[in-house]
Amino acid sequence: MQLLINKNNIMILGVSEWLSGKLGWDVKMIRIAFVVGVLFAGVGLGLYLILWIVKMFSK
Repeated sequence: MQLLINKNNIMILGVSEWLSGKLGWDVKMIRIAFVVGVLFAGVGLGLYLILWIVKMFSK
C-alpha cells in the first residue's frame, strides 16, 4: 500500500492520479466524483477499492 504525504498532496492508494492519467481528466474532478459517489449513493468507496485492485494488477 502506497502512502505519500507532503504539504500539497495526500495520496493513499494513488487511484485518482492513476485514473486521471488513463482518462485524461483532472485529478480534482475525479476526487470530487468519488466523494459525491460516497455521499449520495455509497458506491464511491467500493468503486475506489475495485479500481485500486485493477491498478495493482495492471502494472
